[in-house]
Formats: sequence, structure tokens, C-alpha cells
Amino acid sequence: MSTLDDDWPGSPAYVVLRMDGGTVQRVAEHGDLDAVRPWASVSKLAVAMAFGVEMDWDLHSYTEMVGPQGANYANLLSHSSGLGLEESDPVVPIGTKRIYSNYGVELAVSALVGENPAAEWLNDRVFLPLGMTTTTLVDRPAAGVSGSTNDLATFALAWMRSDLVAPATRDRLIHPYLPDLAGIVPGFGRFTPCPWGMGPEVRGDKEHWMGDWPPRSFGHFGQSGSLLLVNADEAIAVVATSTEPFGPWAVSLWPRWTSAARALALAP
Repeated sequence: MSTLDDDWPGSPAYVVLRMDGGTVQRVAEHGDLDAVRPWASVSKLAVAMAFGVEMDWDLHSYTEMVGPQGANYANLLSHSSGLGLEESDPVVPIGTKRIYSNYGVELAVSALVGENPAAEWLNDRVFLPLGMTTTTLVDRPAAGVSGSTNDLATFALAWMRSDLVAPATRDRLIHPYLPDLAGIVPGFGRFTPCPWGMGPEVRGDKEHWMGDWPPRSFGHFGQSGSLLLVNADEAIAVVATSTEPFGPWAVSLWPRWTSAARALALAP
């Protein structure tokens, strides 16, 4: 792993995690783990986890219709609503292709919180219960969370162990919704199919930033150069934040970097 540190521009921070029985092990860590940095679109995983809490509390169902064209929460969170990236972008029929949509995610949040602040909702549902004391929503819910790399590691562990929601709820969130849809992963191109859960991207057969992680691996990356990647079956995870925004360097580096992180996490 240390041979890859020099290839990541700026000042990255990362943590590689694994579970050994009931013990959490930090297999590797690097950088300023307490510095608060923007997570960008990794924020969508916080929205997804908060929605999982709503499901566990029987406040909302993923089949509840709340969006345009009859879109339900699952459509909005899995980018299958037909809505464009932003509100003014073109719309296609629901469930016909996976169009990455910040607007869709934020429609879901608006329906969930009503007149209440989204920042308070995420804080109450996710950040405070998990002890993520440096993490807050400072901008739009689809991409506006900032927090430390240590908090991001805590969050990855919550996905791995299903700390905050019932295991069945976690599994529903990470299960591909409309799994056969084709779509584009921003920065990495078009995939057919392009599986996505209700918030988390699922690797499937894609050859991209998730490297050689197994098909059921899930996570997200952000334009800030952040990433979170989990495989619950192997009980491993890696998180990273960066001072260098996402760009061609990440498209080149991340597939082998995440592969190396997995190898390190699984090593005896």
C-alpha cells in the first residue's frame, strides 16, 4: 500500500478496515485522519443510511411514490427515476436507464424531511447515533457532507456490520434495484448493466474504480477525491479523503489502489 501513496496527488488520508471475528482491525492508515474534508457524493450514502432508519421505524417504504412520473423512493435513490443530474436537465421515462441524478436524491430528502432542515435529519438519524462528531451537512444533501476520515471509517464500519439499521434493511439498500438497467458512472463511462442500490453503487461486473473487489461490493466516490468501499461478505472496507479533486489521476489510480487495499485487508 505504501508504494501507492506517492501516486495519489495532494495529501490523501485513508483507513483500511477488516473484521476478525468480533474485532475491528485497522490494517492500514495514512494521513491526517482528523482533518474535516468534503465528502461530495459520498454524502449520498448518508442519505441512504438515514432512509434505512426511516424504513426500520416504519415511517416510510421504498415503494412509496413521491417523485415525478410516479417515481418511488427506490427510483430516486437508485438513479432510476428518469430525472436528470439537475432539475433543468432532460428527463427520460422512469425505469428505462440509470441516469445519475443529484436532483432525484434531493427530491427524496425533501419528501422525507418536509419543512425540517436536512442537516438535522442526517445528524439525528446517522451522525449522532454513530458518534460521528466531526461530520455535518454543510450544503445540498446529495453532495454536501463534510467530516473527518476517522468518521468516514466509522461510517464504513456501520455499513459493514449493519450497526445502525437492521441487517435486512442494509441488505435491501445494497441490493441492485432494477439491476438490468444500463447507465453511466460519472468519470468512468457507460456500463450495461450498471447496478445500483438505494444510494450505494454496487460493483457487479463493472471494471472501474472498485478494482478487483467482488460483485457484491458497494460504496461511492465523490468529486472531492473521497471514496468509501465495503464488502460485507469479506468483512473489509476502505475509506479515503483527499485534498485533490477527482480527475484523470483517480480514473487511473483508483482501480489498482482499491485492489491493493483489498489485498492488504485480506492478507494473513
